[in-house]
Amino acid sequence: MEALTLKAVSAAFEVTGGPPEKPVSISFLFADDATIRTLNADWRDKDKATNVLSFPAEHPPGMPGPELLGDIILAFETCQREAQEEEKSLINHATHLIIHGTLHLLGYDHIEEEEAVEMESLEIEALATLGIDDPYKDTEISA
Repeated sequence: MEALTLKAVSAAFEVTGGPPEKPVSISFLFADDATIRTLNADWRDKDKATNVLSFPAEHPPGMPGPELLGDIILAFETCQREAQEEEKSLINHATHLIIHGTLHLLGYDHIEEEEAVEMESLEIEALATLGIDDPYKDTEISA
């Protein structure tokens, strides 16, 4: 998982301007659906499991060490179910969701249609650098 995560994060950085100039820190949690459902309810008022959550952080001024970008939580059960339903490999789907979460930490969003198009285009580009097909090819891009 560590190698997969590093590849996915690096791909997200590459399509958004290259690697950061300073070291950065992202925390990852690979959780079960119950855990992510609780987090989603507590932080987003959505009482259901979701595939990935991102929580941006602000690096405290004067704090030594790498810049804190935030946390990404991936729900393993939801990921596995979605991959099966969409006939994708679990590895490719997880890679996509890690890229998606990283883009959120970098300030991208998909609430508005224009934002969704931009973010999904970056995801497609990042995945292509890793040899992974467009996950949206059979769907319309939407918020």
